[in-house]
Amino acid sequence: MTAQIPEILIYKNKKRAMCSEPLKMYFELSGKKIKSKYVCSALDRGYVGTWEIISDRLYLTKLQIGMKKKSDNVLETYFPDCARQVFAQWFTGKARVHKGKMLKYVHAGYASVYEKDLFLYFENGILTKSEVVKNEKPDAIRKMVNSNRLFEVINRGK
Repeated sequence: MTAQIPEILIYKNKKRAMCSEPLKMYFELSGKKIKSKYVCSALDRGYVGTWEIISDRLYLTKLQIGMKKKSDNVLETYFPDCARQVFAQWFTGKARVHKGKMLKYVHAGYASVYEKDLFLYFENGILTKSEVVKNEKPDAIRKMVNSNRLFEVINRGK
């Protein structure tokens, strides 16, 4: 799989790249599907959602089909009763937001490694926890694997 174009998240007044797809859960539960005529291996899901956390609640504020920068917001097409934003009450899970510089590019999904990951945990669309994880540099990880030190660190945690 090709590296994917991330969703957009506005969190604490900053626009961030979100390496999670909360809308996927909605489509699985509702049986609805995105109708996209745009085909791009970097956007397998066919859309880019813009999300915002307001008062610890996750909202979908924009939905664009395809990759065009000027593509229309089709939020009302999929959520006719919600003109401006949709509370993501269906979403329970973890969202990953990368922070800092890319340390290693991985040509698959959201597998690239960044300096830090911000993990946001949701229960029925409500933010319950957040944590920042500092990632090791890929060279350090490779050295740990080659020296079996990584396995020592993992086993020590048990």
